[in-house]
Amino acid sequence: MPRSDFRMQRLHVDADLAPDGRVEPSREQANYLLNVLRLEAGDAILLFNGRDGEWRAEITEVGRKTCVLRLTDHIRAQTPAADLVYLFAPLKMARLDYMVQKAVEMGAGVIRPVITRHTQVTRVNLDRMAANVVEAAEQCGILAVPTVKPPIDLVRILETWERQEPDRRLIFCDEGEESDNPLAALAKLGRGPLAVLIGPEGGFAEDERALLRGYTFVTPIPLGPRVLRADTAAVAALAVVQATIGDW
Repeated sequence: MPRSDFRMQRLHVDADLAPDGRVEPSREQANYLLNVLRLEAGDAILLFNGRDGEWRAEITEVGRKTCVLRLTDHIRAQTPAADLVYLFAPLKMARLDYMVQKAVEMGAGVIRPVITRHTQVTRVNLDRMAANVVEAAEQCGILAVPTVKPPIDLVRILETWERQEPDRRLIFCDEGEESDNPLAALAKLGRGPLAVLIGPEGGFAEDERALLRGYTFVTPIPLGPRVLRADTAAVAALAVVQATIGDW
């Protein structure tokens, strides 16, 4: 499959994309194209909607605050959504934005906050998370936009896991592991549907660690000899999992 042309602006839209189609971007998107990027009639951009692949479009019918995007070429076929589920204890706003964007870049297909005992932030702005997901997809050439799911309590998601995700293994990053090497634990696992769980800044409570370790579908892994911030741990965990038993 051809790679996305990163020299061109990419824009996610909700409209269906088909030959000879015309798309009217939102007022915010039109303002960004015309007044921030200073694009003009005849300039080309790339469009995707998560369903119909990637299309080249030409800017036409430019007004003061509006424009029309005329589809000209189908550039890339639609790819399936990534099959990696990323679960995390919510962080404060700026660091949460960063973590969500990096999870998208690292191949997460589902992103979901999990509320734990030591979670610092229990109210999550899902619209803001979704906007960060779209922005990361636009910037990184991703066609299948990851799904953002509402927060769920740790105990609840574990209780329903085998019913909801009967074939998916849950990998959780446990600072209490005796070893510093995550590769040994991951090497014992075969390839298959995966989920990665990152705890809060204060770590999992001892009873939460015991609960997680009591389920057969859970595999604990360490993340090396250093203490990592939660947003750094997210990138490290997703990288090591993808490189060993993921889609790398």
